[in-house]
Amino acid sequence: MSDLLTLADIEAARALLTGVVKTTPLEHSMPLTRVLDMPVWLKCENQQRAGSYKVRGAYTRISRLSDAERARGVVAASAGNHAQGVALAAGMLGAKATVFMPENAPLPKVTATKGYGAAIEYAGLTVDDALVAARAFADRTGAVLIHPFDHRDVIAGQGTVGLEILDQCPDAGTIVTAVGGGGLISGVAVAAKALRPDIRIIGVQASGAAAYPPSLAAGTPIALTESATIADGIAVMCPGDITFAHVSELVDDIVTVTDEDLSAALLLLLERHKMVVEPAGGAAVAALLTGKVELAEPVVAILSGGNIDPMLLMRVIEHGLASAGRFLRLAVQTGDQPGELARLLTEIAGHRANIVDVLHSRHNPRLHFGEVEVQLSVETRGPDHSAALIGALRDSGYAVTLLPGTP
Repeated sequence: MSDLLTLADIEAARALLTGVVKTTPLEHSMPLTRVLDMPVWLKCENQQRAGSYKVRGAYTRISRLSDAERARGVVAASAGNHAQGVALAAGMLGAKATVFMPENAPLPKVTATKGYGAAIEYAGLTVDDALVAARAFADRTGAVLIHPFDHRDVIAGQGTVGLEILDQCPDAGTIVTAVGGGGLISGVAVAAKALRPDIRIIGVQASGAAAYPPSLAAGTPIALTESATIADGIAVMCPGDITFAHVSELVDDIVTVTDEDLSAALLLLLERHKMVVEPAGGAAVAALLTGKVELAEPVVAILSGGNIDPMLLMRVIEHGLASAGRFLRLAVQTGDQPGELARLLTEIAGHRANIVDVLHSRHNPRLHFGEVEVQLSVETRGPDHSAALIGALRDSGYAVTLLPGTP
């Protein structure tokens, strides 16, 4: 425990950040409270400056550099949120920032990072690839590397989220947060466990990029060989040494969620809370919805970021609707005669389902002569409505097939 940060480290970071970052709101979630039958609150770091908690750690780290170090500039690696945090903090502190980003980094995050004044370089397809390039740049130029998670100052800055939570909800029984490299959960755990040793700290990883479960089982950081998730903000291939030590000692559990779980969480946050949250930012809510987490009430879920590409948001909404049984993709075979398409669409409309798009094809080799296939995307009111619609179409003699994209 002697190598871990202390409450004093987190409190010192809060003093540095006073007047720099927002004290983000803690909002009650009636939908989640009803689902879980216990009070649930949302810590809205998606409303933080630069759209995520990352500016807390970045500012803490850069502010503690010497004048000579800041004069050499800083360099970082990030898929987007750390990039924006470093760019914003460096600008406030008068340091030149260079950020290495994966080649597939979301365009809005790239644009925002440039907007805060950082120079952008692309390297590889993952944050880990970008981190290798950032380290090489630091060695070559003398710029100071601002690690996205594995540094004590960064962890201390992120830990101020934990202090705010216990200021706003002193009796919190569980804090749930997304986990990538582990900087946020490490800092939050230090602060929360120091003030409330009985509190539960739960981390959430995307199942397609979950490095912590095998690492914790092995007792040492283990690198993944591949990752695949819509949650780019937590797609980290290997825990850091410092963060792994904190998570091992202080975190009660790490659970995983699928991209479908993340989509459902983002849809709930958008519809019921009017909040725009990126997939990583909604991971804590996704875990609560799956029922995988052993909870002590009241529960605080951290919404860690809100920087989502609008195009991805469109796809996530559609995916979330499908996961919730509210979006169907159907292939319906019907006769190739005038009026048949109109009859099919009229029947669907009669069941109060909303048709999003229609593709009419005569060229599927499965079709018999005189048949056509109509592919439709249809919005419904939920699983029961979807089942009733499919049943009614089949009762009317249509051959109905569910297409990929329908649960």
